[in-house]
Amino acid sequence: MRELAAELRGAVRGEVGFDVTSRALVTMDASNYRRVPLGVVAPRDVDDVAAALEVCRAHGVPVVARGGGTSIAGQATGTGVVLDFTRHMNRLLALDPQARTAVVQPGLVLDRLQEAAAPHGLRFGPDPSTHSRCTLGGMIGNNACGSHSVAWGTTADSVRELSVVTARGQRLRLGPGWAGAPEGLRALVEGELARLRTGFPDLPRRISGYALDALLPEKGADVARSFCGSEGTLGVLTEAVVRLVEAPRARALAVLAYADESAAAEAAAGLLPLGPLTVEGMAADLVRSAAGLPRGGAWLFVETGGASAGEARARAEAIVRAADVVDASVVTDPAEQRSLWRIREDASGTATRMPDGTEAWPGWEDCAVPPARLGPYLREFRELLTTHGLRGTPYGHFGDGCIHVRIDFDLLTEAGVGRFRRFSEELADLVVAHGGSLSGEHGDGQARAELLPRMYGARTVALFERAKGVWDPDDLLNPGMLVRPAPLDANLRFSVLPRRPVDVAFGYPADGGDFSAAVRRCVGVAKCRTTTGAGSSVMCPSFRATGEEEHSTRGRARLLHEMLAGDLVTDGWRSTEVRDALDLCLSCKGCRSDCPVEVDMATYKAEFLHHHYQGRRRPAAHYAMGLLPLWLRWVARTRTARPLNTLASVRPLARAAKRLAGIAPEREIPRVAPQTFSRWWRRRGPAGGGDLVVVWPDTFTEHFSPSVGRAAVGVLEAAGLRVALPPTPRLPDLRGRGGVCCGLTYVSTGQLDRAREVMRRTLDLMEPVLRTAAPVVVLEPSCAAALRTDLPELLHEDPRAARLAERVVTFAEALERYAPTWTPPSVARPVAGQTHCHQHAVLGDAPDRRLREAAGLTGELSGGCCGLAGDFGFTKGHFEVSSACAEEQLLPAVREAAEGTVVLADGFSCRTQLEQLAGVRGRHLAEVLAEALEREGS
Repeated sequence: MRELAAELRGAVRGEVGFDVTSRALVTMDASNYRRVPLGVVAPRDVDDVAAALEVCRAHGVPVVARGGGTSIAGQATGTGVVLDFTRHMNRLLALDPQARTAVVQPGLVLDRLQEAAAPHGLRFGPDPSTHSRCTLGGMIGNNACGSHSVAWGTTADSVRELSVVTARGQRLRLGPGWAGAPEGLRALVEGELARLRTGFPDLPRRISGYALDALLPEKGADVARSFCGSEGTLGVLTEAVVRLVEAPRARALAVLAYADESAAAEAAAGLLPLGPLTVEGMAADLVRSAAGLPRGGAWLFVETGGASAGEARARAEAIVRAADVVDASVVTDPAEQRSLWRIREDASGTATRMPDGTEAWPGWEDCAVPPARLGPYLREFRELLTTHGLRGTPYGHFGDGCIHVRIDFDLLTEAGVGRFRRFSEELADLVVAHGGSLSGEHGDGQARAELLPRMYGARTVALFERAKGVWDPDDLLNPGMLVRPAPLDANLRFSVLPRRPVDVAFGYPADGGDFSAAVRRCVGVAKCRTTTGAGSSVMCPSFRATGEEEHSTRGRARLLHEMLAGDLVTDGWRSTEVRDALDLCLSCKGCRSDCPVEVDMATYKAEFLHHHYQGRRRPAAHYAMGLLPLWLRWVARTRTARPLNTLASVRPLARAAKRLAGIAPEREIPRVAPQTFSRWWRRRGPAGGGDLVVVWPDTFTEHFSPSVGRAAVGVLEAAGLRVALPPTPRLPDLRGRGGVCCGLTYVSTGQLDRAREVMRRTLDLMEPVLRTAAPVVVLEPSCAAALRTDLPELLHEDPRAARLAERVVTFAEALERYAPTWTPPSVARPVAGQTHCHQHAVLGDAPDRRLREAAGLTGELSGGCCGLAGDFGFTKGHFEVSSACAEEQLLPAVREAAEGTVVLADGFSCRTQLEQLAGVRGRHLAEVLAEALEREGS
């Protein structure tokens, strides 16, 4: 392997990675399969591709081309060298609006092409649900389709010319009229014309096998079209000329509700003559929340287009009139349409969990039958599931007869894998009986290639093998896919995981207490690899800043999977590879809400750090910032805030202190408030009557921003509520056991033993509060999130933890629930800023939106993460990424704000980042309302 790596480094200009991390990141795609490669090459250009192929051919090492790695059948994994096209060969080379064509490299993400085409009124027709991260090379390799295929077809329908390099180094330009055909291909086809004319099912979503029928003379002998869907087994794509289509100026969405799935399936084909852009279907067992959907047991999403909004709406209304439905709605508002489509697009992730939390897996993700046969097929499919004691939630492209489904296979035991095989064989026969294709979108890969003889027969499959031999006589490219396949039940990624639950600190209640099951949540759909924060999306800020798979949620999950497997990452919790990948995780918890399967990398990171440093010396920042409540409590008790602030302003002393504490030298040390919030409260005392609410004196409000606490008290009392603070200990000490504390800083640095000690002490102090009905108002979103999630998951054996978590409310929630008749003061100003990432991920911000609206605060807050994220942005070595995260959404939103705009930032970290990077003062919503109350009263 060393010789191979050395030769590759000498032959190519792109990166060559044979280290553990590089290999671990590509052991899996979005399928059930896992293969450990020898190394990864990121070619810079076609010369690099050719050079890498030459070296690998000389060593007899197979090669797999990989784009976004979202393949569902295993074809983006391999045991040789993986060519990663996402790093360099990812550009849009040309776009010709008149010819409606674009020239793209294989690593270009589909959304980047759509963004470039949109100003010209154009778009690329196929649009898989992974459009924000799938690449054009992967789409061509799998002949991807998407929801608009009833209007614009498959990727093969959108390809004009392809540039490829064969395994033996030939550079070919593929197109119609036998353009670019390798020697021997034409003779093979002309000798099998009868078989090619009769041996392929006639349906819109026939993706399985090689598209050799595209080489028939009556179909233009289109070599480029025939190459589509070959899954990297015939040649390596280096460039493509693709066709674009005119995008409708306006769209409307008819949502048609039916009694059940069968009724929706029966109706789908009948809507096609009306010229819809989509006919997508899903049943109620997939939908977690039916908000916005008309009443029914299943739905068709039928999109229409037009030159104007009125024309698009009229077409949608015509479809509603023509359909025999239980209920229906026509949606024209773009934001509402996006919200509904998000339900459908996230299905590839949400379907991986049954409603009861049971895991479900791909493998039979996208069979297709003629659309007119969809109803009977689905009924028999459901019967087959029942026969085998399995469950699944079908959804997908009803208008094309293509169904996606995740099934609750047991892929962990020998008996379960045996049932997986038997079901697969019987389902293949069922699909064929209905005239269908084993793959209707994502390719065969390892999941279905073994069963292709059931669909095509042995002689046609033998023809596929001969075609593979013409293109790749050495079987160098992606061997084991499509022809001479590996068994469908081999190389399962779950087989390497430990069979017994790993000893962990957190409770992982959604995963039965099993850390392996928590890590298995990541199925590889790669929503975390989006490079722009659409709307309020948070996940994944570190990937957006670096563009490196290692710093995506999926990449980190892959490394944790390999850590548990133990044959590539061999040093378990002590792994430096896992530690380094987690180092740039901001613990923003964005993945907990934005990931379709709710991977919670912040918790996994805390768990890992707990084990990694157990019994060992920790980084300086863990002691300086992880123990922050302890240090600040000492400052408050000794009343040394003012001298400490003075010393922090002396540059040489500040530099030395930051170096000692592991703090980034670019950072300013925040000033500690001379008077804590609690001390102010004790001097001021309670006032007013009404229902009791307990305001939580979190570390940041207590010691850095007591003005937020004072403002919140004023507003809550003005709303008619009676405010109290939690009980304080009679004999506080300096070991982190003073007043109440959520334990956030201990959790984020993985000091979980200390976190539990602090949390138990807190629960003891909160006993009197828990005996009342009083809510606990937490002003700092990150502390509220810690109390809602980390507390009950770390102290899952203590019922008081769950009771306290249930009591926690945000400032806006407290006013909405406990002072519903109160009218806030009128502020009447626009707002800018950012919804706190923990608020977005854990708490929700709907009450905050309503409170802002009632106060006349107009506009929207941005999504994303501020980049400071507690200790993250202060830690040495993180400043550059921290700043890049802020520049992604927060800082542009503030810079572009009009004069007089209120900059809202409920989190201390967000306010600090704004102050240090933009010189802008952000304020908590409580401060803004308190100021308005003062104006009204003056």
